[in-house]
Amino acid sequence: MKKPIGLAIVLLSASVSALGETETSPAETDAIASIQEKGGLVLEVAQNDPSLDVAFHLASEPAADGDLAPLEQLANVVNLNLRNTAVTDAGLAHLKGLKTLQRLHLEKTAITDAGLVHLKDLTNLVYLNLYETAVSDAGLQHLKGLSKLRKLFVWKTKVTPEGVDGLRKSLPELEVVLGQELAPDPPEKKTDKEEEEKKAD
Repeated sequence: MKKPIGLAIVLLSASVSALGETETSPAETDAIASIQEKGGLVLEVAQNDPSLDVAFHLASEPAADGDLAPLEQLANVVNLNLRNTAVTDAGLAHLKGLKTLQRLHLEKTAITDAGLVHLKDLTNLVYLNLYETAVSDAGLQHLKGLSKLRKLFVWKTKVTPEGVDGLRKSLPELEVVLGQELAPDPPEKKTDKEEEEKKAD
Protein backbone atom coordinates (compact mmCIF):
# COMPACT_ATOMS: atom_id res chain seq x y z
CA MET A 1 0.00 0.00 0.00
CA LYS A 2 1.40 3.40 -0.99
CA LYS A 3 1.89 6.05 1.68
CA PRO A 4 -0.08 9.26 1.22
CA ILE A 5 1.95 11.93 -0.58
CA GLY A 6 1.20 14.47 2.16
CA LEU A 7 2.74 12.22 4.82
CA ALA A 8 5.85 11.68 2.69
CA ILE A 9 6.32 15.44 2.35
CA VAL A 10 6.01 15.92 6.10
CA LEU A 11 8.59 13.20 6.78
CA LEU A 12 10.98 14.69 4.21
CA SER A 13 10.62 18.14 5.73
CA ALA A 14 11.35 16.77 9.18
CA SER A 15 14.46 15.04 7.89
CA VAL A 16 15.77 18.20 6.22
CA SER A 17 15.05 20.21 9.38
CA ALA A 18 16.94 17.69 11.49
CA LEU A 19 19.95 17.88 9.18
CA GLY A 20 20.00 21.67 9.45
CA GLU A 21 20.17 21.66 13.24
CA THR A 22 23.62 21.99 14.79
CA GLU A 23 24.11 20.39 18.16
CA THR A 24 27.13 21.12 20.33
CA SER A 25 28.59 18.21 22.26
CA PRO A 26 29.55 18.59 25.94
CA ALA A 27 33.23 18.41 24.95
CA GLU A 28 32.77 21.21 22.42
CA THR A 29 30.85 23.32 24.94
CA ASP A 30 33.66 22.93 27.47
CA ALA A 31 36.28 23.75 24.82
CA ILE A 32 34.47 26.94 23.80
CA ALA A 33 34.12 27.98 27.45
CA SER A 34 37.84 27.38 27.99
CA ILE A 35 38.80 29.50 24.97
CA GLN A 36 36.52 32.30 26.14
CA GLU A 37 38.00 32.20 29.64
CA LYS A 38 41.39 32.92 28.06
CA GLY A 39 39.96 35.94 26.28
CA GLY A 40 39.43 34.21 22.96
CA LEU A 41 36.36 34.53 20.75
CA VAL A 42 34.34 31.71 19.21
CA LEU A 43 31.68 32.77 16.73
CA GLU A 44 29.42 30.92 14.30
CA VAL A 45 30.19 31.90 10.72
CA ALA A 46 26.49 31.83 9.83
CA GLN A 47 23.16 30.87 11.36
CA ASN A 48 22.45 27.13 11.26
CA ASP A 49 26.05 26.53 10.15
CA PRO A 50 28.40 24.57 12.44
CA SER A 51 31.44 26.37 11.01
CA LEU A 52 33.36 28.36 13.63
CA ASP A 53 35.54 31.45 13.58
CA VAL A 54 38.04 31.38 16.47
CA ALA A 55 40.23 34.36 17.38
CA PHE A 56 42.84 34.77 20.12
CA HIS A 57 44.48 37.98 18.91
CA LEU A 58 42.17 40.33 20.82
CA ALA A 59 42.75 38.75 24.24
CA SER A 60 44.18 41.04 26.94
CA GLU A 61 46.97 38.52 27.59
CA PRO A 62 48.74 36.91 24.59
CA ALA A 63 47.61 33.31 24.12
CA ALA A 64 50.27 30.66 24.77
CA ASP A 65 50.70 27.13 23.45
CA GLY A 66 48.60 25.50 26.15
CA ASP A 67 45.67 27.79 25.43
CA LEU A 68 45.25 26.11 22.03
CA ALA A 69 44.57 22.65 23.46
CA PRO A 70 40.75 23.12 23.49
CA LEU A 71 40.84 23.47 19.70
CA GLU A 72 41.33 19.71 19.50
CA GLN A 73 37.71 19.29 20.63
CA LEU A 74 36.26 21.56 17.92
CA ALA A 75 35.46 19.80 14.66
CA ASN A 76 34.30 22.71 12.50
CA VAL A 77 36.84 25.54 12.83
CA VAL A 78 37.22 27.29 9.45
CA ASN A 79 38.96 30.51 10.55
CA LEU A 80 41.65 30.78 13.22
CA ASN A 81 43.44 33.99 14.17
CA LEU A 82 46.59 33.68 16.31
CA ARG A 83 48.14 36.95 15.22
CA ASN A 84 50.55 38.59 17.68
CA THR A 85 50.16 35.85 20.29
CA ALA A 86 52.85 33.99 22.25
CA VAL A 87 52.22 30.77 20.33
CA THR A 88 55.30 28.77 19.29
CA ASP A 89 55.95 25.73 17.11
CA ALA A 90 54.82 23.43 19.93
CA GLY A 91 51.41 25.09 20.04
CA LEU A 92 50.74 24.34 16.39
CA ALA A 93 50.59 20.64 17.25
CA HIS A 94 47.08 21.36 18.57
CA LEU A 95 45.97 22.35 15.06
CA LYS A 96 46.75 19.05 13.35
CA GLY A 97 43.17 17.81 13.63
CA LEU A 98 41.50 20.95 12.26
CA LYS A 99 40.73 19.39 8.89
CA THR A 100 38.08 22.01 8.07
CA LEU A 101 40.43 24.96 8.62
CA GLN A 102 40.50 27.38 5.67
CA ARG A 103 42.14 30.57 6.97
CA LEU A 104 45.02 30.75 9.45
CA HIS A 105 46.71 33.90 10.81
CA LEU A 106 50.14 33.32 12.37
CA GLU A 107 51.69 36.72 11.72
CA LYS A 108 53.98 38.21 14.37
CA THR A 109 54.37 34.94 16.29
CA ALA A 110 57.46 32.87 17.17
CA ILE A 111 56.66 30.26 14.52
CA THR A 112 59.63 28.70 12.68
CA ASP A 113 60.07 26.07 9.98
CA ALA A 114 59.64 23.30 12.56
CA GLY A 115 56.11 24.44 13.35
CA LEU A 116 54.88 24.26 9.77
CA VAL A 117 55.13 20.48 9.78
CA HIS A 118 51.92 20.49 11.84
CA LEU A 119 50.06 22.19 8.98
CA LYS A 120 50.92 19.74 6.22
CA ASP A 121 47.66 17.79 6.55
CA LEU A 122 45.35 20.82 6.69
CA THR A 123 44.30 20.20 3.10
CA ASN A 124 41.40 22.69 3.13
CA LEU A 125 43.66 25.61 3.96
CA VAL A 126 43.14 28.46 1.49
CA TYR A 127 44.86 31.38 3.26
CA LEU A 128 47.99 31.41 5.44
CA ASN A 129 49.67 34.49 6.90
CA LEU A 130 53.26 34.08 8.13
CA TYR A 131 54.20 37.77 8.11
CA GLU A 132 57.11 38.65 10.41
CA THR A 133 57.90 35.12 11.55
CA ALA A 134 61.19 33.17 11.41
CA VAL A 135 59.99 30.88 8.62
CA SER A 136 62.44 30.21 5.78
CA ASP A 137 62.52 28.35 2.46
CA ALA A 138 62.92 25.08 4.34
CA GLY A 139 59.57 25.50 6.04
CA LEU A 140 57.78 25.97 2.72
CA GLN A 141 58.46 22.31 1.96
CA HIS A 142 55.71 21.37 4.42
CA LEU A 143 53.15 23.37 2.44
CA LYS A 144 53.62 21.67 -0.93
CA GLY A 145 50.73 19.26 -0.37
CA LEU A 146 48.17 21.98 0.43
CA SER A 147 46.54 21.95 -3.01
CA LYS A 148 43.79 24.42 -2.04
CA LEU A 149 46.18 27.07 -0.73
CA ARG A 150 45.67 30.25 -2.75
CA LYS A 151 47.25 33.07 -0.72
CA LEU A 152 50.41 33.03 1.37
CA PHE A 153 51.99 36.01 3.14
CA VAL A 154 55.72 35.68 3.84
CA TRP A 155 56.73 39.34 4.03
CA LYS A 156 59.47 40.02 6.61
CA THR A 157 60.39 36.35 6.92
CA LYS A 158 63.52 34.45 5.85
CA VAL A 159 61.78 33.20 2.71
CA THR A 160 63.58 34.04 -0.55
CA PRO A 161 62.27 34.49 -4.10
CA GLU A 162 63.96 31.18 -4.96
CA GLY A 163 62.02 29.44 -2.20
CA VAL A 164 58.78 30.94 -3.47
CA ASP A 165 59.52 29.73 -7.00
CA GLY A 166 60.09 26.23 -5.67
CA LEU A 167 56.76 26.23 -3.85
CA ARG A 168 54.91 27.51 -6.91
CA LYS A 169 56.08 24.47 -8.87
CA SER A 170 53.87 22.38 -6.59
CA LEU A 171 51.14 25.01 -6.19
CA PRO A 172 50.95 26.93 -9.49
CA GLU A 173 47.75 28.76 -8.51
CA LEU A 174 49.23 30.11 -5.27
CA GLU A 175 49.66 33.86 -4.83
CA VAL A 176 52.62 34.60 -2.58
CA VAL A 177 53.08 38.04 -1.01
CA LEU A 178 56.82 38.22 -0.46
CA GLY A 179 56.89 41.96 0.08
CA GLN A 180 59.91 44.19 0.24
CA GLU A 181 61.42 46.62 2.67
CA LEU A 182 60.33 50.18 2.09
CA ALA A 183 63.07 52.32 0.60
CA PRO A 184 64.18 55.24 2.79
CA ASP A 185 62.76 58.62 1.90
CA PRO A 186 65.06 60.55 -0.46
CA PRO A 187 66.83 63.54 1.12
CA GLU A 188 64.90 66.75 0.80
CA LYS A 189 66.22 68.99 -1.93
CA LYS A 190 67.02 72.42 -0.58
CA THR A 191 65.74 75.47 -2.41
CA ASP A 192 68.12 77.99 -4.00
CA LYS A 193 67.28 80.44 -1.23
CA GLU A 194 68.22 77.89 1.47
CA GLU A 195 71.50 77.16 -0.36
CA GLU A 196 72.32 80.87 -0.49
CA GLU A 197 71.56 81.27 3.23
CA LYS A 198 73.81 78.33 4.02
CA LYS A 199 76.68 79.87 2.02
CA ALA A 200 76.13 83.19 3.79
CA ASP A 201 76.56 81.44 7.14
